[in-house]
Amino acid sequence: MPREAPRQYPLALPVEHRFGAEDYFVAGPNHAAHALVTSWPRWPDRILLLAGPEGAGKSHLASIWAATAEAAAASSAADALDALRAMPERPILLDDCDAPGADETALFHLLNAVREARGELLLTARSTPTPTWPRLADLASRLRAVPVARLEPADDQMVAAVLVKLIDDRQLRVEADVVEFLALRADRSIGAVRALVEALDRESLARGRAVGRGLAADVIARMQEETD
Repeated sequence: MPREAPRQYPLALPVEHRFGAEDYFVAGPNHAAHALVTSWPRWPDRILLLAGPEGAGKSHLASIWAATAEAAAASSAADALDALRAMPERPILLDDCDAPGADETALFHLLNAVREARGELLLTARSTPTPTWPRLADLASRLRAVPVARLEPADDQMVAAVLVKLIDDRQLRVEADVVEFLALRADRSIGAVRALVEALDRESLARGRAVGRGLAADVIARMQEETD
């Protein structure tokens, strides 16, 4: 009976993710949001909310805008307020404004301060206001008045394109027929595609082999078992 090749234990090496405008794939599900965000400085309002599910590409699109607008990137609403007070004329990016534990009162004050200073602000969130977010009623009212650039769920074309990009980012050796095999079986979510490519990379390193159809099928089967 043939012995299985010994597995290696890959190191968690950093991966260079490219977030330039040329690396952003524009298709039906994100076309309208991309057009609205990149229409700056001709936005319909001084504040814009970029909404979409986790892994939909919000941070990538927001980073494209931030580079163009030379915006200050804030990690919290309080930091964004500090940036606004320091340089009122500079646009501000606040990513994941609906993150668990985010300070809703600070975000409410930020929206008011941006309008008073006639500043510009791009927010990203997983959704527009819902019955559970935000809990602060005044903040929910303010956010509902903000124009929304909405990223829709990925379609087959986008899944395939993102799959190719992420494989390229990790410099994996994958033949075209295997990429097609993966694209047909990957979940229709950019976050799921990212998790799939990460799993392929780990398995390829562990086995010391390129990503062939057999390896790809094993990884997909294991991931499906883990989610069942």
